[in-house]
Amino acid sequence: MSVIKNVLGQRAALVALLVCAMLALSACGKKNLRDGDDMPMAGMGDNSDQGMGMQSGRDIDVRGLEGIDPADRAMFTDPNNPLSTRIVYFDLDSSAIPSRFSDAIQAHARYLSQHPNVKLRLEGHTDERGTREYNVALGERRAESVQQALVLSGASASQLSTLSFGEERPAELGSSESAYSKNRRVEFIYTK
Repeated sequence: MSVIKNVLGQRAALVALLVCAMLALSACGKKNLRDGDDMPMAGMGDNSDQGMGMQSGRDIDVRGLEGIDPADRAMFTDPNNPLSTRIVYFDLDSSAIPSRFSDAIQAHARYLSQHPNVKLRLEGHTDERGTREYNVALGERRAESVQQALVLSGASASQLSTLSFGEERPAELGSSESAYSKNRRVEFIYTK
């Protein structure tokens, strides 16, 4: 019984630590704003949760766009531009890219082919179900699937790299299908 309490206590401490880390990271994602301003930095995601990326004429740095020329960043934050879709979401236990992401894949491949010095890291993620080893492998397969689609659409393989975090960096904490669906993803990170 004490072993169970010890394990549960360690798990609760880990969850608390993760929640604190997520809150700290979320606080880092906001720019110091003047009184009266309440617009946070534009985040990554599909078109439904993208901000415009501009505030009072000031360009807001967006995570994952560090390798993009500041003059081009508006294309990546305009919700009407397919480049603003910088996360591909996947079905459970799948690395097949849903067809709804075809326009975004083609737009990113076209941008990469027109900018041969730009580098893109594809970060694969999973939900918490499955073993750590399985999830790291699934995250890698997802990232490689997006990499292959970009190359087939015109991007150079030398511009692309993949990295899998498995279940280690959830976009949303929780054990609901809503949280799981946000965690099964590949994020596009443009690097310098």
